[in-house]
Amino acid sequence: MARGSQVWFNGKVVPVESAKISLFTHALHYGVGAFEGIRAYKQKKGGGAVFRLVEHMERLHESFKILGFEIPYSVDQLVQASLQTCKANGLDECYIRPIAYTADGPLGVDPGEKPPIDVAILVWEWGSYLGDKGANEGARLKVSSFIRPHVNSSMTKGKITGQYVNGVLAKREAKRQGYDEALMLDPEGFLTEGTGENLFLVKNGIIKTTPLTSILNGITRNTVMEILKHQGHTLVETRFTRDELWCADEVFLTGTAAEITPVKAIDDRLIGKASHLGKPGPVTTRLKNDYAAIVRGELENELTREWLSPIK
Repeated sequence: MARGSQVWFNGKVVPVESAKISLFTHALHYGVGAFEGIRAYKQKKGGGAVFRLVEHMERLHESFKILGFEIPYSVDQLVQASLQTCKANGLDECYIRPIAYTADGPLGVDPGEKPPIDVAILVWEWGSYLGDKGANEGARLKVSSFIRPHVNSSMTKGKITGQYVNGVLAKREAKRQGYDEALMLDPEGFLTEGTGENLFLVKNGIIKTTPLTSILNGITRNTVMEILKHQGHTLVETRFTRDELWCADEVFLTGTAAEITPVKAIDDRLIGKASHLGKPGPVTTRLKNDYAAIVRGELENELTREWLSPIK
């Protein structure tokens, strides 16, 4: 994982070793911050472009609004800062991590009405989130013993730093048991999402995905839904159980880091029909290929023209 040597920190691009934070940083103690995961891709016509950059920065602002604070930079300023950081590191293809958090101020649970806010943008090279084998052949998942927090115990529409401890526990449990990723249930026993991905299943020509009642509103999820509708698929947002998931024709995960990842098995049950049991199915395969073409500027239509921000 090669890291960029330059970061954007509170309005300036500086060497990464100069971007220091205090041990008295409030967010370090209480998890009060928000972040995004964004990807830039090399383009067919040359150069690089960031995929759905504006939407990611809009969600970052919304996450901070949920926390009750304001980011001291506009969406447009953060968009330009991200492109500037990619250019400063000479990277046309990379993962981009904007993060905003309560900085060095009062060290109590309540940081005050207007605490100092730090904002940084980091970049690094990142391949397949669940590994090349998982991305190409399908990931092995385990329904976790940890549940997704209830909507009144955790603000599920925010990509908030402290809330990811739950996902860390679930992910580590799954990996220690030999799986690639964990799936999390809601308090009533219905599927929600992975620790960093949204969830889709295909059954008898109908594609289902979990509703936004208890999951993060994934930008890749939204992208995939738009693509599937454009292709004429029947798409339903509904809750479903783990046994319905086991019996699906296809299952796949979506996320900026995971992109489109097929699922090979869940709870040691191979997924799919006899013709592609334990292998990526036709819907997943086409979607994965189309998504890869869209993010690299190889497939343009009325949906995709506004989704790429060139690195100049």
